[in-house]
Amino acid sequence: MVAFPFFRLFLTGNLGAEYFLPRIAFVLVLVAFTWMFWGVARLHALAFPFMLLATMVPLPALIYNSVATPLQLLASGMATHIAQFFGVSVYQDGNIIHLAAISLGVEEACSGLNSLSALMVGSLLLGHVYSCRGLTRILLLVLSLPIAIAANILRVTGTAILADWDQELALGFYHTFAGWLVFVVGYGMLFLTTKVLGYFFEKGRKTTR
Repeated sequence: MVAFPFFRLFLTGNLGAEYFLPRIAFVLVLVAFTWMFWGVARLHALAFPFMLLATMVPLPALIYNSVATPLQLLASGMATHIAQFFGVSVYQDGNIIHLAAISLGVEEACSGLNSLSALMVGSLLLGHVYSCRGLTRILLLVLSLPIAIAANILRVTGTAILADWDQELALGFYHTFAGWLVFVVGYGMLFLTTKVLGYFFEKGRKTTR
């Protein structure tokens, strides 16, 4: 039975208290059932929905923690250098950004990993909606990483500069709104990247239709 190995993976993850394994095994079981009962043609038609379903599975804690910390340090370091370039008196201590009147901590939630995951899914959706060829979709997925990192650095930098001017702008509603606003900016950059890649890599394809 095709799905049996995935059932074993599901049980192993539950017994080992590693939630990533049973969650991803559930997706694989659905893929196996589709292949068994409806064949390869239906599986090919549902490949993209299954891919999106797999992206909803959170990363394993070990991988998440090992990636989040470097992103925190990168965001705090780049934000410090950019803020100093604009004349702000600031210095970095690990993931802490010290200003004249306030210290800002670039916590795990501000590492940009969540927006990175969201923009990667957004790149898959944009590539599918615009019916891009394989190369364009791969480039779009790869470029979503630096776009997400750049957008997060922009957010942390803007928060530091505004906090130096008025501490209230780095707290509460303003801090949350800045996160949403920068995510919109990041998605706009991703959309523009889709258009640029489409112009260079899809132009010949459209003329041959």
